[in-house]
Amino acid sequence: MELPSTDVFLFLIAAGFVAAFIDSVVGGGGLISVPALMLTGLPPAMVLGTNKLGSTFSSLTSTLSFLVSGKISAKLVLALFPLSFVGAVLGTYTVHLLSPEFLKPLVICLLALLLIYTLMKKNWGAAARPRPAKMSTRVAVGAAAVVIGFYDGFFGPGTGSFLLFLFLLLGFDFVGASANAKVLNMASNLASLISFLLLKSVHIGYGLTLGAAMIAGALIGSRLAIRHGAAYVKPLFISVTTILIGKQLWDLTQ
Repeated sequence: MELPSTDVFLFLIAAGFVAAFIDSVVGGGGLISVPALMLTGLPPAMVLGTNKLGSTFSSLTSTLSFLVSGKISAKLVLALFPLSFVGAVLGTYTVHLLSPEFLKPLVICLLALLLIYTLMKKNWGAAARPRPAKMSTRVAVGAAAVVIGFYDGFFGPGTGSFLLFLFLLLGFDFVGASANAKVLNMASNLASLISFLLLKSVHIGYGLTLGAAMIAGALIGSRLAIRHGAAYVKPLFISVTTILIGKQLWDLTQ
């Protein structure tokens, strides 16, 4: 296992902490961690695999933090976890057959709709309003878990926003939606990580360095979300989603 040099080590620690701090609540940490790994000179495929190693540590830490706080609906996420996992496996496999570039315009439109809807619904997500779990709702949510998991394995940007929005639609408040979203995000991260490991596309030394920093960032980020509630999570969600839209528009024009 090749260990990073001192300057790369410090750089990955700083980038990993900030990325996980944001990602632990609303997703979008890849906006920081992926470019940081690219600057180390790793090949593109290894950048994605190494990032998944760090992201798995981050999502696991966030999940445990939210679980201890009682913010996770265990019965619901246990049912959805394997669906998200399978979706991500299929997505990771498909990316070796097809280029995900065609998804960029669609993702921009979907993120924009999420952002507009959230801005228009002033008090949305301020308090939990559980909704009856009809059979049609269960099927739709299960299908959404597979589709978003597939998307995370196939392309990825905005996965956290899509998952959080899904749980908001189910009547969770912003903190509860964030908490449950992290469990499904952990499923898709884990599935993709296993695939990248099998393909030998993970730099273990860089990934563990990034992961250690991400544990600290995720722990602090999730605890702040639990403590300050929707007043903290909603503005962060809006900010990160806006940046994601801008990033995808920028990539589309290059």
